[in-house]
Amino acid sequence: MNRIILSLIAVAALVCAVAVVVPTRGRADSVAAPVFVTQIPHGYRDWRLISVAHEEGNLHSIGAVLGNSVAIKAYRAGKLPFPDGTVIAALHYRHVPSEENDKVFGQAQSFVAGPPTNIQFMVKNSRKYAATGGWGFGHFNASDGKPGSEEVMKTCYPCHAQARNTDLVFTRYAP
Repeated sequence: MNRIILSLIAVAALVCAVAVVVPTRGRADSVAAPVFVTQIPHGYRDWRLISVAHEEGNLHSIGAVLGNSVAIKAYRAGKLPFPDGTVIAALHYRHVPSEENDKVFGQAQSFVAGPPTNIQFMVKNSRKYAATGGWGFGHFNASDGKPGSEEVMKTCYPCHAQARNTDLVFTRYAP
């Protein structure tokens, strides 16, 4: 009788241990991975420059596009698709005329970074972000570092999906 009880306790303990250790896949509840990048990656200001960007229209911005070491290595090798672990940051600023520089040039022609507007990230994790082409997208307000609304972040993937030939990435490497 004692053997049976000990065996049942051992089996129950084993089942509990397996239930705790085995990861749950495809769960659609509060423990599931977030759909968007919700935290600013640490150390992004120390990453290397990939390129710069200028966007007119309503955006009227200039930006520095930075990449972590995985991104830089992939860009330099011309590797597509980008490998998991790639992280790309875009730091956006309004561009404003520089009266100081224009005085040197003798005419109005110089623009510099003005107030920051936002910081955007693309994080490559083909499992976690499978629904969005393997990329997690994040948009953070420059003024307070808080994530943009879900409504704003939902616009990222449909726009980037149009760049399928370049693994959803718009920016080209400028060595």
